[in-house]
Amino acid sequence: MLQPFAPDQTPYELIGGAETVQRLVNAFYKRVGQHPDLKPIFPEDLTPVARRQYKFLTQFFGGPPLYSQEYGPPMLRARHMPFPITPKRAWAWLSCMSEALEEAGIEEPIRGFLFERLTMTAHHMINTPDDEEAAPRKSIDPGRE
Repeated sequence: MLQPFAPDQTPYELIGGAETVQRLVNAFYKRVGQHPDLKPIFPEDLTPVARRQYKFLTQFFGGPPLYSQEYGPPMLRARHMPFPITPKRAWAWLSCMSEALEEAGIEEPIRGFLFERLTMTAHHMINTPDDEEAAPRKSIDPGRE
């Protein structure tokens, strides 16, 4: 998909900035906490994870570099290696995100553009085949930065 915005605009600005990113994160984690494929690798209290996700998405969408300022470079794949991210879990994550994008009121064409970028990122996180899912190595630890 071609970039659906002018070079002097960012997705962050086009979707409405911080308020919209927060709505997206809230809608997303509401789903993650209930999803049978994702729940086992997330902590019971999703608040710290959601806070990091807010900072990451703000930066990922072209807003202030909140994530890097607090945690350093994202290095997403390395940070997710301790957790069994299977293709099934990647699709579950994307399903939750797709519904959250809709609930947050992010409209086309920017919605499709963001979802395409998030799809590439989710697929990059896969580190375990579906048939090796077994018990999670660990859950996504809220204290892990």
